[in-house]
Amino acid sequence: MIKGSIVAIVTPMKDDGSLDLPAMSRLLDWHVEQGTDAIVAVGTTGESATLNVDEHCQVVSHVVEHINGRIPVIAGTGANSTSEAIELTQAAKNEGADACLLVTPYYNKPNQRGLIEHYRKIAESVDIPQILYNVPGRTACDMLADTIHILSEVPNIVGVKEATGSIPRGQEILSLCSEDFAVYSGDDATSLDLILAGAVGSISVTANVAPAQVHEMCSLGMAGNEVAARAVDHKIARLHKDLFLESNPIPVKWALKEMGLIGPGIRLPLVELDPQYHDALRDALRSAGVL
Repeated sequence: MIKGSIVAIVTPMKDDGSLDLPAMSRLLDWHVEQGTDAIVAVGTTGESATLNVDEHCQVVSHVVEHINGRIPVIAGTGANSTSEAIELTQAAKNEGADACLLVTPYYNKPNQRGLIEHYRKIAESVDIPQILYNVPGRTACDMLADTIHILSEVPNIVGVKEATGSIPRGQEILSLCSEDFAVYSGDDATSLDLILAGAVGSISVTANVAPAQVHEMCSLGMAGNEVAARAVDHKIARLHKDLFLESNPIPVKWALKEMGLIGPGIRLPLVELDPQYHDALRDALRSAGVL
């Protein structure tokens, strides 16, 4: 079971929007040095929606090769087409990913029965550990706790990234599923509360800019040291909020540029962070001690 601080890593790009793989290599080394426990490559924060299939596979391959077994690599392989999700998941397995993260189908709004059949089909088609990803605020599709429970009994569906931000929802999933089914927070602002309730880590946006702090918070929380964990989380609480001043990953890519870790590249239809938010996010970075 993969545990701890799992960064939903950005995909660095050049000014023209093309991939910047040398910058990705530098980011990966920095995350290993800072204590990040695992990498999610080409998730929502990695701009999966605007990478074509070849680029998607290229990034996953590069991350797996450069990490070289130092920490686990989870590939984002979800799609709103079941056949495309199978294709991306098979490609991730071929490239050597340790697991895959599959967002619920977006836009076409399947019902719960459709979600069950979608995920079962992918699991039956590709023999690799698979993590469900529920983020209805982005997909307009909410995978309910009972559905997650049913899917948790599929042998290679091993966990869920629960990003509703609802602690009662997370607690319901934890109560329904067995202890060997991993529940991860997908909402930075509530991740510590879910960890204290029994989640095994956070798949985090904040970890892009504060990897050491998120790792420490997750470790303390999973150890049951609530007071110390809350003290760490309090120092990065503004980041949890201000990294979403505009749609993710606009703020986090600007923050990483401000920290000197990547260039300004982002792919249309996303654009660089509006100047009206620069001071607030810069102050949040400083208050967290990362700038």
